[in-house]
Amino acid sequence: MALARRLKPLENKPAGVLVVHEIYRSLQGESTYAGLPCVFVRLTACQLRCVYCDTPHAFQHGEPLSLDDVVEQALKLGDDLVEITGGEPLLQDEVYPLMSRLADHGRTVLLETSGAVDTSLVDPRVRVILDLKTPGSGELAANVWSNLNRLKPIDEVKFVLCSRDDFDWAVDVVHRHDLTRRCPVLFSAVFGQVNPTDLAAWILESRLPIRLQLQQHKILWDPKARGV
Repeated sequence: MALARRLKPLENKPAGVLVVHEIYRSLQGESTYAGLPCVFVRLTACQLRCVYCDTPHAFQHGEPLSLDDVVEQALKLGDDLVEITGGEPLLQDEVYPLMSRLADHGRTVLLETSGAVDTSLVDPRVRVILDLKTPGSGELAANVWSNLNRLKPIDEVKFVLCSRDDFDWAVDVVHRHDLTRRCPVLFSAVFGQVNPTDLAAWILESRLPIRLQLQQHKILWDPKARGV
């Protein structure tokens, strides 16, 4: 019943339509593309409820737009970098042709996905940013571990860390799956909960080639600001 409530915004959605929370232009705040101008297409709804989620506003509210309209709006904003995010964008089947069409137009397409949905249908040109859920997130059981086998060199794996225990767990996952040899690995501190200076020290201690990720948009603007 909880899952049905979470997916209710997508109920009765016509084929060829995406429920879109917002489309906007800003600087990319995360990933190895941080700091670059980027168009964000944020889709509505998520099946997860991570304890630290900073986009709960995307859980329920969205506007139904045709695939053509979404492509047109994203291209009109003009940047070469486009991120598809949510919510969980892979809950809507139309996201797959959306990403392919943006790539056809020469855009560099990033997909921010929770890692709780199979990524096998994603266009290989798309750069998947796989957000593996840690024990502290409250959604560890949702991870689709087979997604790790589909990682490409252009993809990235992100761990959002709630504590030192989460860090130790993430390091173990990196070692067991040899992730740093597959693609960039990003460690991010839950904003306001883990001191990023401490996380920097932990990364140095680990001697792993892991990138410390800061949410630049929360440093540049109010952490609660939307559309940035």
